[in-house]
This record gives sequence, C-alpha cells and structure tokens, in this order.
Amino acid sequence: MTKPLNDTIARVTERVIANSRDSRSAYLDLMDREGDRQVDRHSLSCSNLAHAFAGAEDDQNAIKAAQGPNLGIVTAYNDMLSAHQPYHRYPERMKIWAREVGATVQVAGGTPAMCDGVTQGQDGMELSLFSRDTIALSTIVALSHAMYDGVALLGICDKIVPGLLMGALRFGHLPTIFVPSGPMGTGISNKEKQRTRQLYAEGKVGRDELLASEMGSYHSPGTCTFYGTANSNQMMMEMMGLHVPGAAFVPPGAKLRQELTRSATHRLAAIRKEGDDFRPLSRVVDEKAIINAAIGLLATGGSTNHAIHIPAMARAAGIRFDWSDLAELSRAVPLVARVYPNGSGDVNHFHDAGGMGYVIGTLLDEGLAHADILTVWDGGFEAYSREPGMDGDALTWRDPGPSGDTEMLRPASDPFQSDGGMRLVEGNLGRACFKSSAVERERWTIEAPCRVFEDQHSVNEAFKKGELDKDVVVVVRFQGPRANGMPELHKLTPALGVLQDRGYRVALVTDGRMSGASGKVPAAIHCTPEALGGGPLAKLRDGDVVKVCAETGTLSTTADLDSREAAQEPAPDMGMGREFYAMFRVNADGAEQGASSMLAMAGL
Repeated sequence: MTKPLNDTIARVTERVIANSRDSRSAYLDLMDREGDRQVDRHSLSCSNLAHAFAGAEDDQNAIKAAQGPNLGIVTAYNDMLSAHQPYHRYPERMKIWAREVGATVQVAGGTPAMCDGVTQGQDGMELSLFSRDTIALSTIVALSHAMYDGVALLGICDKIVPGLLMGALRFGHLPTIFVPSGPMGTGISNKEKQRTRQLYAEGKVGRDELLASEMGSYHSPGTCTFYGTANSNQMMMEMMGLHVPGAAFVPPGAKLRQELTRSATHRLAAIRKEGDDFRPLSRVVDEKAIINAAIGLLATGGSTNHAIHIPAMARAAGIRFDWSDLAELSRAVPLVARVYPNGSGDVNHFHDAGGMGYVIGTLLDEGLAHADILTVWDGGFEAYSREPGMDGDALTWRDPGPSGDTEMLRPASDPFQSDGGMRLVEGNLGRACFKSSAVERERWTIEAPCRVFEDQHSVNEAFKKGELDKDVVVVVRFQGPRANGMPELHKLTPALGVLQDRGYRVALVTDGRMSGASGKVPAAIHCTPEALGGGPLAKLRDGDVVKVCAETGTLSTTADLDSREAAQEPAPDMGMGREFYAMFRVNADGAEQGASSMLAMAGL
C-alpha cells in the first residue's frame, strides 16, 4: 500500500508555496494574458504570415489553412557535443510524425550548446554558467514569432536543459515537451578511468595513455555515461513530468528511442489549447514539480550544479526555492541509487537495473514524491513509474519489477543511506553545498590549516611541488558568478584525490563550482557570499584553521575575519569573448538564488 506523503516533504512544499504566493500569482496572471492575447497565430498580418511559412515547403499549405497545430522545435543541435549529435535528423523525422496526426512542425530556432567536458580548465569555462542565460534568451527569441501551438525542446547537457526551460517558461501558455536522445554505450570502467587520471596527475603515465583512456570513456554519439549534470537533467525532466515516460536513458539509434520521439511529437499535438487535454507548461511546472525535481536529485545522488539550476528554473516560473529547502528535503529523502561517481556502474547500468521507472515507483510507494503533479503525459505521475519497451512495432510500458542490481538501485524502504546526501554547511565563511553522498562518512569532517588560491592552476602547481602534502583545506576564491562566471573546477579532482589517497585529511572550499561528477573529496562549493565584493573567503589567509563538517552543517574558521581587510580582487581576464560577458557577471545574483543575470535584471 502506498504511504501518505512524508511530513517533511509536505512541510517544505507548503513553505515554498507560501513563499512563492505573490510571485507565482503574478507569473500565472502573465501566462493567462499571453495565452489570451496569442491564441490565434492568424491574427498576424498577411505579410507576417507569408514570411513565417515561406520556407515550409510541403507543409506550407497546411500551415496557411490552419489545418492543425503548428509545433515549434527549439534545438541545441551541434555535432561537436556527443549528446547533441543525434539531434541532426530529429526535425525532419518529427515533421513526418506530426503529419500522421494532422500537425505541422517548424524549427523555431537554435541555441548555443557548449560542452563543459571540452572547456574544463580552459578559458571557455568562464562562459559556461552564463551560457544558460544565453540559451534562455535564444529560446525566447525562437518563440517570439507567435506561430506555435506547442514546443519541443531538444537539449540534454549541463546548462542547456535549464536554459531551455527558463526561456520556455516565459511562453508557459504553450504546451512543451523535452525530447532527449539518450546516452552513448558504456566504455572502459569508471574505476579504470579514474585510476589513469590520478596516475597522470602524479606524472606516472603520459598524455598518450591519458588520451587513450579518455577516448575509451567518451567514444560515440550520446550523452556521457557518468551521472553528472547532463544525466541529472534527464532525471529531473522525468521527475517533473516533462518527458514521455521513461525516455531519459534509452540509447540513440534504438527503435525504442525513435518511437519515444514519435510519441512525443504526437502527444505535443494532442495537448494543445484547441484540444480537449490542454496542458500548458506554466501549469505543469508548479511548486510540486520543482519539489519533485529536488527529490529526484537527492534520491539519486545527482549533480551539485542543480543546487544552482533548480532555484533558477523555479524563479522563471515565479517559484521561490532555496538551499534551506533543499537541505531539509535531503534529511527526509533517502539515497536509492549509486551511479558513478557515487558508485561503480554508469547510467546504462542504472537504466538496465530499473532506472527512472524503478526510482519513481519506490519513491511513490514510500510517500516520498508528489503523485498529484500535472504531467505532459496521460495517466499522471504514476505513468513515470513504468519503463518503456517495444511489443513488435508498438510502444508499450511495463512495471520495471524489483531492482536488477541492488548495488546500483535499492528500494526507498532499504536505501544506501537515510538521507539524500546534499547538505548545507554554513558559518562565518558563508553558506555552501556539500555533496555527502559521494564522500565516505569518516571524511565528512575536515579541520585543518588552509592554503588560499585564486585559480585552480595555482593549486595544481602547488600540488606538483609537494606543497600540499599535508592535512589541508584548499580554498579557491574569486571563482563566483560575479568574479569570473563561476567556472567548474573539475581539474582539481585528480590532485586532491591523490592527496587523500596518500592519507592526508583534505577538503576543498570554493565560491566556484565543481563538476556535476563531484567525487570522493569533501568539498564545500558554491560558497556565498562570493569573495568578490568582500565576502568572507576574501579575508582568509594561509594557515587559518578552517572546519568543514557535513555532520553538523559547519563551514567556519577560528580566524578573526572582522579585523581584516578583504584581499584585492584580481582583474578580470580578457580573451575568448569573456569581456563581452561582463554584462552577465556585473548583474548576476548569488549562487543560492540561481546565479542569473537575466532573472536578476528582470526583477524575478
């Protein structure tokens, strides 16, 4: 028997609803006005319309005659990102599938889609976070033509899904479905990949060996298979009911993947305003859907980047959600999945063991998710507790049954750990996130003298010189959104991992981000207020004793910060177009609010 909703989840939900009452009401009023004002694209002038379908070729007459819904695609296709390469053929196929149900499809526009894996440790990483605002703005431009009765969003990776959703929510009077393309096949073992990275950091293998290892991991079209931000995005879209059920982790090229995309096209045509099952995005993404996204993140040990993205996506829908809400949910939501880097298997193993259908089913059974959310699919959120398959040529769904691998997936009644492993640490150094699900419990508390750095390259140089061979809290500051765009500091992971393996007590404290694949080293990240502007990290000095404790939620120093002046802020770097992103940096708000310039300037 399904248990009633958990008391903590109910309490947090009610608080979020109360805190969001005015802003949510204003958002929904705006969406209602937009829906009434743009109900008929044929209110456009003849000249406007002629421009809009001049290139529609075979669909031109159907659009002209308004024979059925016209669906807009916003695509993040490029063939440099392995995850987005499969999208190349999606629009032409979706046009064919739309005609099967009397609809038409046009590509409304494209968005940039950068790869954090390519830019890790490079200058381009300083554009990464604000590419999310750029993607949102590109989505808004794409949908500004008032030609569409529904929206298909084609995007997967790190900032792309949050950016697409934030932009689409400003057109929340339209029904919207995310269409994924699935993960690449499993390559070399994650343990072997991690071993080679650490050997390279120690100088024990060369670049050729490292490159061969990386190519064994990232080798074909599809999403990278570790459970980082991209795959956490797909999990959240399932938890919010924005996919066709079970679409997240079906591989590219499979017959099942094609049928799921065909089904998404048909469904989008069916939930338009002129039909009898209207499901606008503004009503699908509500407070309970945002809570479900956070629950999924915690239950599966997902990317720390979503401590920034969830508040930002919520704000775009008029919803207020912060780290206190996330931390309280974490105390109630158990960890039911261990996917690399939290475990040994990747997302393909996760999917084969039961995947999202299993996760959602066990959460619903234990009263640990909102069952009553409005989804894009018929049958409500319970439909997402089933897994898709093929019966001949027909798309079907079935109960995933028990876990296929209890080292990968466990029931919520017998989890890997009783909490979700995303903890808030705070004190006289500010507020930060600590991903405890990836860290052994004996390392949840680290207290040691600190070494202060202002970029990750300096940390790696100190490591190579042996200066960090001791118990140490590595502080990397001036990495926040207003300083340099809050880059990921993933290049620190191998060096800090080596120090930890050598027996030292090591932790990281930073106002920057770590990768969505944050690993085994304890880290207090996204520290806010950031160092730029006089935040506490700007007053730390080498040798100050710093304590990071996930058990007690502590982030503090014994140093007298009040008696000190803040360190001088480094001059912003030029090149790689970073100077043009100054407008985003200057106007960005804090990490806990979502680190968005766009939302801050809009007063949302």
